[in-house]
Amino acid sequence: MSKEKRQGAMKAPSSSIPKYYAMPMAERQKVLAERTGLDLNYIQAGTELSQNSLDHFVENAVGSFALPLGIATNFKIDQEDILVPMAIEESSVIAAASLGAKLARQGGGFKCAATEPVLSCQVELRFEAEPQGFEQKLIEHKDRLIKLANTQCPGMVARGGGTVDIEAKYIPEINSLVFYLFVDTRDAMGANIINTIAEFMAPHFQDLFGGRVGLQIVSNLSDRRMASAECHIPVKALDSEKMAGLEVAQRIERAYLLAKHDIYRAATHNKGVMNGIDAVVIATGNDWRAIEAGAHAYCAKGGSYLPMTTWKVVEVAGENFLRGFIELPMALGTIGGVTKLHPKAVLAMDVLGQPDSLQLAKITVAVGLAQNLAALRALSSEGIQKGHMALHQKNFELASSSKKTTAAEGEP
Repeated sequence: MSKEKRQGAMKAPSSSIPKYYAMPMAERQKVLAERTGLDLNYIQAGTELSQNSLDHFVENAVGSFALPLGIATNFKIDQEDILVPMAIEESSVIAAASLGAKLARQGGGFKCAATEPVLSCQVELRFEAEPQGFEQKLIEHKDRLIKLANTQCPGMVARGGGTVDIEAKYIPEINSLVFYLFVDTRDAMGANIINTIAEFMAPHFQDLFGGRVGLQIVSNLSDRRMASAECHIPVKALDSEKMAGLEVAQRIERAYLLAKHDIYRAATHNKGVMNGIDAVVIATGNDWRAIEAGAHAYCAKGGSYLPMTTWKVVEVAGENFLRGFIELPMALGTIGGVTKLHPKAVLAMDVLGQPDSLQLAKITVAVGLAQNLAALRALSSEGIQKGHMALHQKNFELASSSKKTTAAEGEP
């Protein structure tokens, strides 16, 4: 990182910044620079993409579409204070994430874990009837096939990654034999190289097993690339003017149970989780659509669509806590693609301290859990609309001002 970007290469001394929301934007930028060691001019740089970037990112480009970039405060993840960039257009999301993190902080913050960054792709062979002995044949040839697949990603192999396993499943309903190649992509999200491996391996599988080649494509259900976060909040931290913290905690647990047993509630419950997750994914230049698809598919993997988080009141050493937990597939990259090309994605990664893919996955699910906590707390006590609509009032005022300006300029 250049000196112009980071002056001291320091971690944020504390992610708790009292009244950060009340500061003018220029003051917020100054505080962010002080807390992260980033150069103020770098933080204040414009948001417009160059025409050259636009033409490389998409086809038929005519301009760019900016999103607000904000900072969620109060996050303590694995005992480290982290300021979290979030890109989103919806009011109340960043405030809710910061509040959820503040509540979790009173119980020590978030404890996170992540598995190795293994992504999968599928190669389909189509048959007229079930092929015999494919399981044993795969066992006999697996090592050779893995070495063959790894010829397509020598750089990844050099970094400690590459294809690590191959499995096969026959689907009788469509007479398809599907091979799953599992590839450790290290700090890359990896979809492009995965697709290259799938297409390269298809004729080799056909030569060995027969059939006709069907689809060869990455899977966005990356359930070997998981990330989890949990928190334990003292129930007294949930005290409100109208309700004791224990009752609030019990209501949050009850709200989770409703989502567990009612798909209509689960959909909204999970949308709130993804409010937080998507905003971090977008800010860091990752593929939020892939993350959404994988997360929702994982929630339905057992045949029923379930909530992404669980909440339960537990007793530890005679004290009541609200325990929250989340675990989701989280295929995020920190090298390659838009992550290194979009200037604000680069800034977001700098604010985070340039985490690797596993650290970024942990941060992202922690934000999803915090977001869900704040939403359920509001829903279970004063109601979701009180704080939500108060923040939306600024949008109404802006829209009203815009209408008056348009009318003054003679537009209908």
